[in-house]
Amino acid sequence: MSALRDALRDLPDAVFADLLESDDGYVLVVDLPGATAETTEVLVEDGRIDIEGRRDKAVPEGFEYVREDRPLFLDAELPLPSDADGAGADAEIDRGVLEISLPKRERDVSKSIPVDGADDEGDA
Repeated sequence: MSALRDALRDLPDAVFADLLESDDGYVLVVDLPGATAETTEVLVEDGRIDIEGRRDKAVPEGFEYVREDRPLFLDAELPLPSDADGAGADAEIDRGVLEISLPKRERDVSKSIPVDGADDEGDA
């Protein structure tokens, strides 16, 4: 998970993100002001999370930008925690706050495997 933490630190200063962890999974919270479900795409594949989001640029009639510091796009590629189950991921955006839930894979449970002997038929 330290790779994900490091990647979050490398996001642009204008992007705010939180990472939460429980025994069952992770929640990645990313602020995407102005982004909607229609303008946001999240893809989990090959051990990474790809986030693409954009905000609509609406300028009220009669106004023009004097200064513009908010980015229009976010394109981030983040490593998936090694114990996360990307296939069970879920994402939701509400008022520009994206939450990606990543369940943890079930830990390997020890299991006794029976060993069968070779068939003794045909031996004299």
